[in-house]
Amino acid sequence: MRIRSLSLLIFVLGVMALAACGAPVTSVNPPTAPTTAIIAGAKTFGEMTVADLKAKLDANAGLFLLDVRTPEEFRQDGHVAAATLIPLNELDSRLSEIPTDKPIACICRSGNRSTTACTDLAARGYTVTNVTGGMHAWGAAGFPITRP
Repeated sequence: MRIRSLSLLIFVLGVMALAACGAPVTSVNPPTAPTTAIIAGAKTFGEMTVADLKAKLDANAGLFLLDVRTPEEFRQDGHVAAATLIPLNELDSRLSEIPTDKPIACICRSGNRSTTACTDLAARGYTVTNVTGGMHAWGAAGFPITRP
């Protein structure tokens, strides 16, 4: 009995030592499937592909397309014709330009800054969707790009 108790104690101490050292702990639960909703505090926002965006724009679905790149990128690299430019660093001071009565799709060059914009807007109660892949994906899909 004493050997069994000692073995159990050594096992428990070993597990505690590994946990304290930051050793990875494996889960017995299977991983969950990825979703298209991203949590922004208590609010969530979705994601759409550039093909989804193109279809919504072609259908005049009442979507407000917000481009959060810099003015230089907007001019030099081109933009989606329906896009309204409000650079990410100006978003807080220009919220009055963003409609509250229609869904918003955010786009940038690759999807990173638009994710930040979506997080901010969703936390403020806007209905918002991130365009995955941004203008890189839009151009790669062969969709029209407006240039001055």
